[in-house]
Amino acid sequence: MPLIRLDQVDLVYHADEIETHALAGISLSIESGEFVAISGPSGSGKTSLMHVLGLLDLPSRGSYYLDGRDTSTLGAGQRARLRNAAIGFVFQAFNLLEELRVEDNVELPLIYGKVPRAERKRRVAAALAQVGLIPRARHFPAQLSGGQQQRVAIARALAGEPRLLLADEPTGNLDSRTGEQIYGLLESLNQRGTTICMVTHDAQLAARARRRIHIRDGRIIDASRAP
Repeated sequence: MPLIRLDQVDLVYHADEIETHALAGISLSIESGEFVAISGPSGSGKTSLMHVLGLLDLPSRGSYYLDGRDTSTLGAGQRARLRNAAIGFVFQAFNLLEELRVEDNVELPLIYGKVPRAERKRRVAAALAQVGLIPRARHFPAQLSGGQQQRVAIARALAGEPRLLLADEPTGNLDSRTGEQIYGLLESLNQRGTTICMVTHDAQLAARARRRIHIRDGRIIDASRAP
């Protein structure tokens, strides 16, 4: 059973009387443990696809199965619980709270998720260890480089122990050298078993993924696997 399965998914946004067809007839399966790079021109539907995968948007038509569960049958609260339990998010903007230390930024979603304190501390330490930031746990975001801040954002996602990590342009705000380091970190996480779907404009990074999905005008035009 694939971790992700989309069957003929459409996504239509409505604003006043205007319809915008963001996705059209998307059918896709992603196995547990894959590293998938999603690319395409601006406005092609990459981010819309990530929103569907992350249970942030419901398909207008079609079905999305996550780990065998038909998400269209779930209520808003059930989707939120599934999202919190199974999915981690990393964005181009680091979205860290400047007034909180590194360890507190990583812990915050766990507090909202009502994870017991001892378990929170264990997860925070484990996540920071995975991204190599234990020595920076007591620092504030302003005391870190851009690459270190993105590592904190990745640790925050990992602390939820997700099966699926969605990364939307995770190297977009970084110089090429730092971006390469962040990509290498994602590769190492994937090698440890985390399924990763990454949106990127960087053709060189996309080419290194085990699988490449190219989107244009809301449709998949290529879904090749690395040889």
